[in-house]
Amino acid sequence: MARVLKFYPNVSPREMVEQGVFGGAYFGPNAGPEFSQEQEELCEELFTGLDPQLYRGDRYLPKRNRYKIRSGKDYKFWSENNWIHPRDPFGWFEWYCKYSQGVRGEDDGRQIKRWQEFTGINGRWRNNLYNKIYKSGDWSVSPRIQQSLLHWGYQANEEDFKLWCKTNRL
Repeated sequence: MARVLKFYPNVSPREMVEQGVFGGAYFGPNAGPEFSQEQEELCEELFTGLDPQLYRGDRYLPKRNRYKIRSGKDYKFWSENNWIHPRDPFGWFEWYCKYSQGVRGEDDGRQIKRWQEFTGINGRWRNNLYNKIYKSGDWSVSPRIQQSLLHWGYQANEEDFKLWCKTNRL
């Protein structure tokens, strides 16, 4: 029997774009492959009514990000690390957009595992952030980590922080 991977982002793709991710240029002309009709339809369905500069900007602008900071790697880096699946040529966020609409595919396990390692219950960066919050008492600590977590559909919150404290016996 296949192991079910837990995947529970707390920010939807639309909310991510509304809050400010990927410098506003995730699907932009300088972000990666050519924007296809499939991506056009996906964006129309998910982002109707939003300014296209929030997801199709000509260039990455940190001021478009929620935390006003540059975060993440560029498309070339993603490609060189084999993080791009042919079905989702723009990468993880494209996959998450489709997944949130009920589309399932052969890359789901890999993408969910990547999400878990980054921001799941035992995710490196989620735990890193909660540790910093615990030590400082400051919820605005580490804007780069917070921006990166948002890129993965996760927003730090009191409920998860309390669970983290309990799990770590703090």
